[in-house]
Amino acid sequence: MADKAKTFALSLLAKCDIPVNTSDAHSLRVHDERLWNRVISQRQLGLGEAYMDGWWDCDRIDEMLTRIIVGGADAAVKKGPKLAVLATKSWLMNRQTQSKAKLNAQHHYDIGNDLYERMLGSRMVYSCAYWKTARNLEEAQEHKLDLICRKLQLEPGMTLLDIGSGWGGLLNFAATKYGVKGVGISPASNQVTLARQRCEGLPIEIKQMDYRDLSGSFDRIVSVGMMEHVGPKNLRTFFDTCDGLLTADGVMLHHTIGSLVSKQHTDAFYDRYIFPGGVIPSLAQFNRAAEPNWVVEDVHNFGPDYDLTLLEWEKNISARWSEIPAYDERFRRMWEYYLLSSAAGFRSRSLQLWQVVMRKRGRARRYDAPR
Repeated sequence: MADKAKTFALSLLAKCDIPVNTSDAHSLRVHDERLWNRVISQRQLGLGEAYMDGWWDCDRIDEMLTRIIVGGADAAVKKGPKLAVLATKSWLMNRQTQSKAKLNAQHHYDIGNDLYERMLGSRMVYSCAYWKTARNLEEAQEHKLDLICRKLQLEPGMTLLDIGSGWGGLLNFAATKYGVKGVGISPASNQVTLARQRCEGLPIEIKQMDYRDLSGSFDRIVSVGMMEHVGPKNLRTFFDTCDGLLTADGVMLHHTIGSLVSKQHTDAFYDRYIFPGGVIPSLAQFNRAAEPNWVVEDVHNFGPDYDLTLLEWEKNISARWSEIPAYDERFRRMWEYYLLSSAAGFRSRSLQLWQVVMRKRGRARRYDAPR
């Protein structure tokens, strides 16, 4: 059985032009021959966990995984029992109820602000940057924040609701540069604590709560990296909630990772270690949930920019792991695999990054989206 698994795996790697145990940067260097059975039986979960356990290495994980995705090697391996169980649970259960959503968010975003402060940059923005004319990560994140504000057509005195506001980077920028008043929400306590500190003195209120408990009226609504956590079973509830919160002539923008196909569950590695219960929506899922109350004014895809962003984050944190010794070697390898495998997803174009601008149905002036 072990020999069959190895032979099959090597044939798939050869088709993807991935050498084994060579000096090439994208070569898979195997340290434990049990790797082959683990990967063939557990697919991406087995590959990721084997990396965490030190069973293999690669100088350019991002490039190796890009070749695997483009070459279709991941799809060629049949799903094992563990993956079938995950798929069944996701079809039958709502894995983003209010109680579960809080725990899911805290699993990732409450890991520790010390890690994110070293990885993300000065504005603590944990989403795809906009590299159209930027020369570095700081510029690219500032350009992204400004692009969102311009698409929202922000004006002084407006009220802005940020659903899933993270460490407050967008609200801080919008209040400082555009003169708006803001409310931000997150279920993660570490984010809320630091966001309040970073927005101190500005007309911004940061609340620890679920979007389903929101009330009030806002001129503008934004979510950045939030839709991935809503879950397919809750997308209509999410849009209905926004419908009750946005003024009749308001503008709403959602910045989200996007999938080429509609799914009910995510990759098993990500579900177990990175974003439990998270599901990247397709445009079909997004649009079905928004019907019939919302007009989609603009869809902007700059997915390749996430590849660049993730590589910058990985470079930042790789240079500073020694400053945060509380994170052990297995966690470090998990985090490295997460960032570089995500970069491969965007480089291979199996993942997208969409900004979708929406308004309520009804009479309205023409909308022209900035770029």
